[in-house]
Amino acid sequence: MLFYVTFNPYTDKYTMDSHFLETVWTVIPMFILLLMAFPSLYLLYLIEDISKPSLTVKVVGHQWYWEYQYSNSWFNYSFDSYIVYENIEIPLFYNLDVDNRLVLPTISRILFLVTSADVIHAWTVPRLGIKCDAIPGRLNYLTTSTLYSGVYYGQCREICGSNHRFIPIVVEFVPMKSYISYISTL
Repeated sequence: MLFYVTFNPYTDKYTMDSHFLETVWTVIPMFILLLMAFPSLYLLYLIEDISKPSLTVKVVGHQWYWEYQYSNSWFNYSFDSYIVYENIEIPLFYNLDVDNRLVLPTISRILFLVTSADVIHAWTVPRLGIKCDAIPGRLNYLTTSTLYSGVYYGQCREICGSNHRFIPIVVEFVPMKSYISYISTL
């Protein structure tokens, strides 16, 4: 079926070619979008604010393991976190547990500085909702905090070589008293 456009003698020529009307229905949506954009941009700015973190953790990706460096005004410590394949005494998640967990306090603002020493990695902990690329020669950052204690598992989400994506990440959040007793033993 073909549709033919016919001339309608009753069409108002001022409605069809009205520059004022076209300007109005272009400008009004523009102002509506601006009213929605400013609060969104403000919230994005607040999310990226890294002022006054309680603790700074530098994460360095290596092939087959992660290196963590705690740094604070009164405490500096670094360690490596390797994958644990099997341990008969302690039940572990296969390919998800490590020999040294990253222990952090709850209800604290934590700044992660993420980089890599060799190839591109991706430091990802899905349950915390964080993912950051670890790129050699570049320092990326992200912040997080949580109200709940627990163990959070993640893996490298970058295909950076044969089976490198299985580099596990284990972050354990503990209450502040347990965290202080933990760092006093280091």
